[in-house]
Amino acid sequence: MAAGESSRRCPALEGPALAPHPGPEPKCAARRCLTAPLTLLDPAVAVCCLVLAPRSSLRDCGTAMMVPRMLLLLCFCLLAFPSPGPLAVEAFVGGYGINYGRIANNIPSPDKVVELLRKSKIRNVKIYDSDHSVLDAFKGSGLNLVIAIPNGLVKDMAANESRSMDWLNQNVKPYLPQTRIVGITVGNEVLGGQDQSLYQPLVDAVKNVYNGLKRLHLEKEIELFTPHSEAVFANSYPPSACVFKEELMPYMKPLLDLFAMIHSPFYVNSYPFLAYISDPEHIDINYALFKPNNGIVDPNTSLHYDNMFDAQIDAAYAALHAAGYDDMEVRVAETGWASSGDQNEAGASSENARTYNFNLRKRLFLRKGTPLKPKRPVKAYIFALFNENQKFGPGSERHYGLFLPDGRISYDIGISGLLPSSASSSMLSMKKIRAGGWILHYLATVLLYIFIFWP
Repeated sequence: MAAGESSRRCPALEGPALAPHPGPEPKCAARRCLTAPLTLLDPAVAVCCLVLAPRSSLRDCGTAMMVPRMLLLLCFCLLAFPSPGPLAVEAFVGGYGINYGRIANNIPSPDKVVELLRKSKIRNVKIYDSDHSVLDAFKGSGLNLVIAIPNGLVKDMAANESRSMDWLNQNVKPYLPQTRIVGITVGNEVLGGQDQSLYQPLVDAVKNVYNGLKRLHLEKEIELFTPHSEAVFANSYPPSACVFKEELMPYMKPLLDLFAMIHSPFYVNSYPFLAYISDPEHIDINYALFKPNNGIVDPNTSLHYDNMFDAQIDAAYAALHAAGYDDMEVRVAETGWASSGDQNEAGASSENARTYNFNLRKRLFLRKGTPLKPKRPVKAYIFALFNENQKFGPGSERHYGLFLPDGRISYDIGISGLLPSSASSSMLSMKKIRAGGWILHYLATVLLYIFIFWP
């Protein structure tokens, strides 16, 4: 296993959440629609308000309906021609990303990988180093790329700020803006790991890299973070009881202080698969796979959890709350399910891997929050793009890939490979789901236009 990649230590279980009860609805639905900001108006809501509501009820809205025709025309234009979005680089677009590990001798070349990612509509990519062949391949691709300073370079970066500047000048500055480098990870699963000699250097390295980004005026363009394993938590069940290990706080606190100041998220590697194989007799595999189950209830918050993934994220939020960092966002740097493994790795199968990754992808595309943070959509990088046949460790380490070495999909979760696959196509493609969303958008726009301007 390369120093920069996750060892996927076993996470614990977790639990609960109730969505806030909405307040009373306005008596006039049309008033709510037409007094809302035009750029936020949902066409489906607008059509429901204007088309389905009786005209007599619309007249009763009084001043809410007294909207100039030109303003309504502007509304139509805004709906028909959505804004392309902010010009600034976004570190994570949408909610779905993938880890592109390369500890293998049979995977496609970086240029083929870019072709595969674009065909699969995967825009957020994270790698475990700063290999120039990858940076070159990503030029002009439009894909968001997070590069890494592996654990083996952490001490070097910590010892001298000029070394961090050299690294940035070699691996970042020459590639911008053609290669969309939107993030840098410093180390991976350092705190809580076996090499305690890296703990303080990690803090110093992160500070030095940030100072280097400031000197290059890139601190607002490139996100800086370090992913953590579940080993940084003293406990994680129930989720509300999760706290950081006391012995790690001398190193965790300065990191969190810096990330809070620069508005970087807290990244955690979340693996329900590892929690399940650690105790398959007492953990419901359906709870780990997002399948129907009774779930758990956090006794401290009364929040209900129907899947372990959400519970693990909320456990991280609870730890941040206990440490005094309520406003920090939690994102997932790695999550996945092995399609094969050793005999003692219960649940490692293609069917379970397909179920987990399909349900996770569907969940991320819905842009949902967690029970504890329902209004903050979850963002996650999936592990991994390919099976990596040269990784050390248990058999599962070599079987997390969504794609086979030739670019075919390992199993069908609604994405496309470079070549046709024999995998089952019974599942609904996310591409079709999203296409349906655009059809609904424009249909709603046309209906709204007809209603407004029809004599």
